[in-house]
Amino acid sequence: MAVKKAALACTICGSRNYSITASKTRTERLEIKKFCKHCKKMTLHKETR
Repeated sequence: MAVKKAALACTICGSRNYSITASKTRTERLEIKKFCKHCKKMTLHKETR
């Protein structure tokens, strides 16, 4: 069985900095404050597929 992956994209610049394993049971998309190396600050990252 293949593992489904999703990326976390910065809401400011749109770069996809982090990847996570996605769960099929979760319906809403993950939102986490993480460090963006392009913006050089802590920004909100949203899950993309």
